[in-house]
Amino acid sequence: MSKNRFSKAWLDQHRNDPYVKQAQARGYRSRAAFKLIEIDQQDKLIQPGHTVLDLGSTPGAWSQVLRERLATGTGGIRGRIIALDLLPMEPVADVEFIQGDFREDDTLEILKTMLAGARVDLIVSDMAPNLSGVELADAARMSDLIELAADFAVDHLKPQGVLLVKCFHGSGYSQIVERFKRTFLQVAPRKPKASRDKSAETYLLGRGLKR
Repeated sequence: MSKNRFSKAWLDQHRNDPYVKQAQARGYRSRAAFKLIEIDQQDKLIQPGHTVLDLGSTPGAWSQVLRERLATGTGGIRGRIIALDLLPMEPVADVEFIQGDFREDDTLEILKTMLAGARVDLIVSDMAPNLSGVELADAARMSDLIELAADFAVDHLKPQGVLLVKCFHGSGYSQIVERFKRTFLQVAPRKPKASRDKSAETYLLGRGLKR
């Protein structure tokens, strides 16, 4: 299939995607909102009063969902949301945003300063590296991001806190699962309906830190 034909097929699929239409109707910035909504409905991740970190937040759909879940009904939120991404993000009300690279020490220091020693209830990560199409290289980059998120979780999550990360089935997946099992008391994969069937994308949930 030529690149142009592939692009047209993707655009046609995107336009006809029910989650894209729902996202547009509900004002979400991307269809990814429904992935977090579905996982939260199953696992009750987001609770009023929580401090939540949204990694790989741009364009902001997950931050929008987090804000909805923490909304008080009087215009503010009960809790705190910090979002981080390498790319700029249009502001989301009540969400504190850091533009920076999660892999860089300077960015991590900014994040730690903002937390000021406070522990986090929930870390959600929709981060993914720029994919090259070379499976082993892409898997290694993805594993590095997840390893960083897990390391950060160990240092900054509350004892019963939760880490939710995006990963891909394939090379390196079993090692990521093993890392989670060494770190968390409960580990479970999640494949929300909004993740396209043909996609290798899945999510991994870790709850409760092992000490």
